[in-house]
Amino acid sequence: MVARPWLHGFLDLCLLAMLRERPDYGYGLAQRLAAAGVADVPGGTLYPALLRLEQQGLAVPSWGPSDAGPRRKNYEITPAGRALLATQAAEWAAFRNGVDSLLSASEVDS
Repeated sequence: MVARPWLHGFLDLCLLAMLRERPDYGYGLAQRLAAAGVADVPGGTLYPALLRLEQQGLAVPSWGPSDAGPRRKNYEITPAGRALLATQAAEWAAFRNGVDSLLSASEVDS
């Protein structure tokens, strides 16, 4: 699956949700996004998003060992990140329900 043009609109939400589950590093997050069927997110999209979360105080990085090569920069969600995630998850659910409603109505009209 390739990256979708609308991915930028909800990538931060997806990253925060995954970091709520457990701390992870960039490549691990990209693999989890792909496994979830969201998208194959290129590094040029993923790493700026992680940096943005870090700069906004929503995620905090730490360096940890790697089983395969150099140390990894792991990210962990902050309390501010958890609060924003809760708000945005509720907004996303309302938005998704509205889109689903519109899509269902258009299927009935066909």
